[in-house]
Amino acid sequence: MTLQLYFTEMYKKEFDATVMDAYDNNIILDQTLFYPTSGGQPNDTGIIKFNDKNIEITDVRKDGNNILHITDSSTGIKNGDKIHGMINWDKRYLHMRYHTAVHIIDGVVSNEYKNGLLTGGQIYDDHARVDFSFDIIDKELINDIIKKSNEVINRGLNVFQRDITRDEALKIPELSRTEPGRELIKKLDRVRIIEIENFDYQADGGTHVKNTQEVGKIEILKIENKGRGHKRLSFKLN
Repeated sequence: MTLQLYFTEMYKKEFDATVMDAYDNNIILDQTLFYPTSGGQPNDTGIIKFNDKNIEITDVRKDGNNILHITDSSTGIKNGDKIHGMINWDKRYLHMRYHTAVHIIDGVVSNEYKNGLLTGGQIYDDHARVDFSFDIIDKELINDIIKKSNEVINRGLNVFQRDITRDEALKIPELSRTEPGRELIKKLDRVRIIEIENFDYQADGGTHVKNTQEVGKIEILKIENKGRGHKRLSFKLN
């Protein structure tokens, strides 16, 4: 099983690890900072240093309890070898900012608009998108949501993570705001929460900044119609 360092050490950029297995183009380590594609957040990239050579990690995926570090070739690496890993920090930090921005938008919708819901989101390297479901939604409403989201960002609220038991999680209303998320909580022994102080908390498996001011400013790129009462917002951060 790979120890997932990125859950608790989100600002760490380098780490040491031992190879557990290497086959085809896959490397499995005993611990890692490389984040695998999950929950709308893209994977990290970076390099693994091994015997004075750099191995580029181009993709990272979950495989049960292990994390696969995918490269062009794992030739020469074997079980028990020691490596030094370095993630692409600029890319990771951008993902962290976007992920926290999505949580802030979700929190605004949940706190301010009881007839609305954020139904999905996806982070990219240069923008992100979220999907809204309202009884009635228009450009004016989305502009209002983003205005309030930027106000939350400017308040400089602390963001932190903690783990609770499944039973504790099931007693917290709105911890997950979609049915698939609620069903997932029922299957977990422990649930990881990302909390924005005095504003919002959600079950989550991604990486985030420590303070909302690090997010920057949310700027609307495009609003798309996705059926009656459904809109898709694409945005960037400045």
